[in-house]
Amino acid sequence: MEQAIFYFFSAVLIFAAGMVITARNPVHAVLFLVLAFFTSAALWLLLEAEFLAIVLVLVYVGAVMVLFLFVVMMLDINLAPLREGFARYLPIGVLVLALVVLEMVLVVGPRLFGPEAVAAPARQAAEHSNTETLGELLYTVYVYPFEVASVILLVAIVAAIALTLRRRPDTRKQEVGRQVAVNRSERVRLVRMAAERPKR
Repeated sequence: MEQAIFYFFSAVLIFAAGMVITARNPVHAVLFLVLAFFTSAALWLLLEAEFLAIVLVLVYVGAVMVLFLFVVMMLDINLAPLREGFARYLPIGVLVLALVVLEMVLVVGPRLFGPEAVAAPARQAAEHSNTETLGELLYTVYVYPFEVASVILLVAIVAAIALTLRRRPDTRKQEVGRQVAVNRSERVRLVRMAAERPKR
């Protein structure tokens, strides 16, 4: 049963990953990426890595993917030019895809990642904390790659914000400096009117 569940989630993950790079609509691509993250979290649960599964759902789906979707919708991408020339660049895309698949087969082949090369993960006791084990490895052995990944994520966040702050002639923007510098006479206008008797 566990092996059948694994193959089911693996098939869904491969389908979602393929749709991310083939979907014409950027919003649809982002939503398929959310599906891929959820499916990856299910595979982490099968490997008894509950902390990684929860982090994948909470951080990537709950925060990063919302940011990606926000940026994609704020960019106001014109889809018509994206659809043009798809058949013209298809042979080059297929060639690049074949090279990438060949490289992955050579690197991630049965010799290094097959059933004989990689042993099944050992079953841990109920009181075992994989969060503690992951923290010890992350902040001792892999501390420098962790810091590099943090800097890359920071640059990605800054770039996403910079893309949404581009100037457009048809949009209004708030000018905080002018709002703070105004005085009372510019904000409020007092109007004096003569009193009138109500008509009967």
